[in-house]
Formats: sequence, structure tokens, C-alpha cells
Amino acid sequence: SRVRVALFDRKGRGVRRWHWYPWIHVAAIVLPSICVAAGQEVLSPSVTVTHGAVNGVCIVKDGHRLVVYGDPERHWESADMVLLTHARRDVVWAARPLVDNGAESVVPAGEAKQLAEPGAFWDGFWDKRFHDYAQQSTKIPTAALKVGRTVREGDRVSWRDIAIDVLGTPGYTRGAVSYFVEMDGLRYGFVGDVIHGDGHLFDLYSLQDAVSEARIGGYHGYAGRIGELIASLRKIAARKPDVLVPVRGPVVRQPERAIGKLIDRLQSAYENYLSINAGHWYFKQRYDTLAVRALGSAGKVPWMPYAKKIEKAPPDWIVPIHNSRLVIAQDRTGLLIDCGSQAIIAEIRRLREQGKLDRMEGLFITHYHDDHTDKVNEFLAEYDCPVYATPILEDILRRPGAYRLPCVTANRIQRLNILPDGHRRRWKEFTLTFHDFPGQTIYHDALLVEKDNGEAIFFVGDSFTPSGIDDYCLQNRNLLHGGTGYFYCLDLLKDKIPSRALLINQHVLEPFRFDGSQIDHMAGVLARRRNILAGLFPWDEPNYGIDEQWARFYPYGQQVRPGAWALLSVTVFNHSNTPATFSVRLNAPDGWTVEPERACVTPDPGQEGHARFRVRLPDDPSRSVYAMTADVAFGPWDLRHWCECLVKVRP
Repeated sequence: SRVRVALFDRKGRGVRRWHWYPWIHVAAIVLPSICVAAGQEVLSPSVTVTHGAVNGVCIVKDGHRLVVYGDPERHWESADMVLLTHARRDVVWAARPLVDNGAESVVPAGEAKQLAEPGAFWDGFWDKRFHDYAQQSTKIPTAALKVGRTVREGDRVSWRDIAIDVLGTPGYTRGAVSYFVEMDGLRYGFVGDVIHGDGHLFDLYSLQDAVSEARIGGYHGYAGRIGELIASLRKIAARKPDVLVPVRGPVVRQPERAIGKLIDRLQSAYENYLSINAGHWYFKQRYDTLAVRALGSAGKVPWMPYAKKIEKAPPDWIVPIHNSRLVIAQDRTGLLIDCGSQAIIAEIRRLREQGKLDRMEGLFITHYHDDHTDKVNEFLAEYDCPVYATPILEDILRRPGAYRLPCVTANRIQRLNILPDGHRRRWKEFTLTFHDFPGQTIYHDALLVEKDNGEAIFFVGDSFTPSGIDDYCLQNRNLLHGGTGYFYCLDLLKDKIPSRALLINQHVLEPFRFDGSQIDHMAGVLARRRNILAGLFPWDEPNYGIDEQWARFYPYGQQVRPGAWALLSVTVFNHSNTPATFSVRLNAPDGWTVEPERACVTPDPGQEGHARFRVRLPDDPSRSVYAMTADVAFGPWDLRHWCECLVKVRP
């Protein structure tokens, strides 16, 4: 009455042991295409996984169901219980129908509030999205999910006499957990987004966070939870599971090998990042702490030597004022580089009172961050002069609230003189050349100032320090396509900026200069990084794994009157090497009208496409701030509730 069966994966590799099963279950193992619906995979007689936009796992006993993650394809009408590993809306949507139909939700205690009370977050985020230095993912649900039970490390959930152990596995999210259960003679681990398939990670930007032991804030915390993620992976491996089922991607049937691959890839990526990072100049020993957390030793990092040329102070015609610089001509007229604080305006006023400065004749903005732009309008109220930037900055300076990016000011700058990339002009005894410079952020430019006596200064905003490149915030969109981002900046330094020019970062007192070998070295490290990340991520192009804004609403935030129509678009950046068709569908709040229901765009490689919609608010809206999401699908990817925008009801 029982049959001895060996289980094999799709490549014909057997698992570790033979198992004895009642003969009636054998067909479910040998002939899954007959016994289960399309898109389902039988892992053992009691465990089935549905592969949809996310995975859904069904465990059956005595005619009852326990579900992990949810039911992405609506195969099951009901369940006793749903286990959730984390609270991101792009996965928990699959659990909602079952929970609404009476299933008890089991959720990580550290993320229960995101599920139970998301409205409080979105109400506050209308204002908190500005001046945001925490840099946490906003993939938070837009509607509450009923929380039945909260769990944490060491807890045990019992379901129909089956023990389910809870392991704390933070990393991809702050409070994630994993669940371990033995069924049908196999040790299963349900691990959320901790791993994707054979040693991959879905993305790196979700790991951005503060590192308290290194005294590094969220903005500077590139993959800040990488240490926690690696520790979680090792804890999972120590449980010696036979099968891991992540929330996305294929089932992992050789967990030890896959985990080893992922740890190696994570460490290679982080070592590469640290080796040429600008933060080593600012933080020094704190970066040793970062290296130890992820790599085990700071000695494993091949730190690039500091810039070959470092001056103690800038020329006397440049006045450092906090994180701005003032260029003073011989006739005591001034050109200011950035204005982010009232203290800068006060210092300019003091220089005038001392007779060192007669008047201001211009302001150049290097990038949109609030510490460089927040007080531009106050400056213009006191000093009526032109404001210069290149086209790469125009829209974000005029409409900062239309973007979801780090450190955005709430203050719109309307009085702009937009000059094309490469534009040259004379000002007093100087030649000024304006350059696009997508370094620290994709929306960044730079100014070359050459004095008639041969001195040259290249004002690079925040893009470099003597230790390397300033890419420690993944949300700044530091793209790794050839000819873009820092590849573009390094090519510019090597080919178009005079070799005599010193670089000035306004947070660094000392002007500095890289030699040609250092520029080549940084470009080579970035090229290797691209290859490392191509192995780390499951995407066809690694930039999808570092660019959180490859799909984004525009505008991100807008105010609309009740009953009125509003225009918006979902902008997608095609990082792939071939044209791709992106299908976009809005998930509007109840009572809203959306036209069209779905839109498709097919941008060429390296280009953006815009899926355009219009929405109408109800006449009597129930909230003051709404968060609306969009599903985005292309190629093999079906990404639900992927990006969001905010709509505030205007009185």
C-alpha cells in the first residue's frame, strides 16, 4: 500500500533521500501536469506552489489549507491561515483575498504596523517625502490588512499539530521573518525575498539603511542592511533545509549552494563599492566598521589611494561658505555656487558689509538636494541675479514635488537660466563652461571656471571626494550604463576637462585632482561592478536592481479638487538592451475613475517611455491624502503595486 519514491527537480537532480508515500500520492509527484492547475508545482504530496506574479504555497492536511505568501492566481477560495514574511505591498497583495475571506494572517511583529495602519504613513508622507534622509523603501501597502497574529524570532506557530518555527531574517526588509516546517519528510524554508533562485537577490536598493554601529545615517548607508542579510542567510543555511521557497522566483532545491553563491556575490559587490567610495574620505574608520560587518575584515577592501594632488585651501578668489563656494572677481562682484542655508546668505551679507563684495551677479546650482537649493529663493529676494543650471536640472528645480528622490527640497525655483551642456561664456576675468555631470545623482551638473592667469577649478557639486565617487545612496539613481552616470563623468574628466583643473566638492575644503591612472582605475572598478551585479540580480540588465525609479509616477505628488480630473503618467526607463513593451495598469482607490484602464509603451534601450492616464476623484472623497499604485509588466516580470504616487485633496 506504500511506494518508495525519489523526488527530482526540473533538471533531473534528485533530493537527498528516498521517501515512502501512500501509493495514491505518487501520481501527484510523477504527473503534476495532470493533477494540478497550470502554473502550479507539486513539491511533495502535501505542498504545492503556485508560480504567479509572486509565489503562493499551499500546505494541505485533513482537507484544510495553510497558505504561505498568498494566492496569486486565485486557486483557493479559503484557508485557515496565511503566513507573511514581510510587509511589502508588492507581495502582500496576494494574501488579501484569503484574509478578507477569514484566513488568519500571521505577520512579523516588526512590520505589523505597516500592514495594519498604512494610512497613517501616507497621511504624513505628503510632507515627510521632502528633506528625507532616511531612504527607506516606500513599498508600503496603501490599504490596511487585518493582522491576526504577530511573530518574531524563536516563536512557534502550530497548525493542525504541525509545528512551524519562526526565524528572524532581517535584511531585505528591517523586520522580515522566515518560516520552517517539516512536511512529507522534507525540511521546508519559506524565506520571503531573502534570496531569489540560485543565489540571486531581487534588488540592492531595498537594503539602503542607517548603520548605527558605524554612525552612518540612512542616506549614506549604501546597502546598509547587507550585514544583516548575510547573517540571515547563514542562519537559514544552519537550519539545513531541503527546499527553500522564496516569495518570488524559482524554488531553491540546493539551498546550501545557492546561499553560498549569494553571500559571495553580495560580498564581491560590497567590496567593489567600498574600494572607490567618496565616504572613505569623510568617515575613514567608520568605513572599516562597514567592511567588517559585511566582509569580516577591512583588510579585504582594496581601497583606492587618495587623489594624487590635494591642496590645503582653494585659491584666494574662492571663498568657502559652508557647503557653497563664492567666486569673487577682481571688481568684487560675486558668483555663488549653490545656496542651501540661511547661514550662507548671512555670510554673503557680512562680506558686503566688510567691503570685500560689492554685488552678486549669478548663482549656479549643481544639483537638487535641499542642502544646495533650499534657500535659493531667499537669496534671490535679497540679490536679484540670474540662476544658472543645465537642462538636466530644469524640471526637478521647477517641480521638486513631482519627484520621489532623496533630500528633495519643497521649494520650487522658477527664475532659472537654462544653459545647454557645454555652453561657454565670459564673466569678468573668467571663462565659464557649463556641463551635465550625472554623478552623485542623475540630476546633477558642474561648472568649470578658468581664470585668465591659467588657474582652473571644476565645481563638481558632491560627486567626488579625494577617495573616490559619491554613490552611497542607491536612491540617487547612479546608473551603470556605459556613457551614463559616473562613466560619463569620468570620461568628461579625462577627455574634456583641462588636466590642470582642480576639483572642488563643496563639502570638502581641500581642492584635489585625480591623475589619469586613478580615473582609469575608477572606470575599471565600475565596469567590474556592472558584471558583479549582473550575476547578483535575476534581471536581464543589472540597472533594474539598483535603480528604484526605473518605473515612476510623474508627478509623484499633486493636489486635485474633489470631482476634478487629473493627468499623470507612469514613466518607465528601459534598461534592457532591446526594445521592451511595458504594460501599465493603475490601482485607483475606490470611487475613482481611470482612463484608460491599461496603457503600453515600448521605449528603445536606454530611453524612457510614458504611459499616460487621467483620473477623476470622487465628489466626496473620504481621505485628504491618497496613495495610488501601478502594476508594471514586461518580459517575464509581472510587478504588482510596484510604484506609487500621492494625490492630496485640495479644499
